[in-house]
Amino acid sequence: MNSNGKYSLIFNGLFTIFMVAPLVVVIGVSFTPTGYLEFPPSGLSLRWFRAILDNPDFIDAAWISLKLGVCSATVSTIVAVPAALAIGRERFLGREALQALFLSPLTVPTVVLGIAFLRLLSLLEINGTFIGLTLCHAIIITPFVLRLVLSSVVGIDQSIEKAAVSLGASGWVVFRRVTLPLIMPGVVGGWVLAFITSFDELTVTVFIVNPSTTTLPVRLFSHITQTTDPLIASVSTMVILFTVALMLLINRFYGLDRLLMGESR
Repeated sequence: MNSNGKYSLIFNGLFTIFMVAPLVVVIGVSFTPTGYLEFPPSGLSLRWFRAILDNPDFIDAAWISLKLGVCSATVSTIVAVPAALAIGRERFLGREALQALFLSPLTVPTVVLGIAFLRLLSLLEINGTFIGLTLCHAIIITPFVLRLVLSSVVGIDQSIEKAAVSLGASGWVVFRRVTLPLIMPGVVGGWVLAFITSFDELTVTVFIVNPSTTTLPVRLFSHITQTTDPLIASVSTMVILFTVALMLLINRFYGLDRLLMGESR
């Protein structure tokens, strides 16, 4: 191995440690038997995982975040797929403006978005409702789906679709049986990224929730403002395990390599 290869290996190792170390600390703190944050833990205990069951507010908030993530990611995918097909393939007046409009939530500070959504939902009289939360989250996460789907659309060989049309397939059949399978890596990757982003969203959500629609990040933030104990670490550990399980499930039934290929196009 030459010197460049050694430096690259060292850099990659240090970068991996830098990324993984906070997760290791959080997981380690969650197993502490003490009533305060301690790392490394003086012993191993499931005390703070049992404490989650004694706090139904966290469980209810987790279910709300889960449903919100699924609904908003699905809505954003339904919107982003036809938008990506139009932007990636067609040449029409206002194409760049349309793409900029869909990607604009990435350029606006989340605090500004939160205040704007609060005002809008108040005017529509749906502030604090699950529908209002879903619509706001869908707006925030649509750029992530659009970018991944767009990268898949650009890589499609349109001669395959033309061949299907020449054989008598309708537009819907071509989309369902030819186009959609070809862009599926981008669609699945975008949906997963959108779901994770929605599940973890705090800054905007804190402006537009009420006690009956409080999400898990907002509940954690509220708990931290009142007290700091290992319960936060145990809940965070459960979220980490859930994310890992989700990625393993996708890898089992779909393959993470296909998602990466779809994203790198």
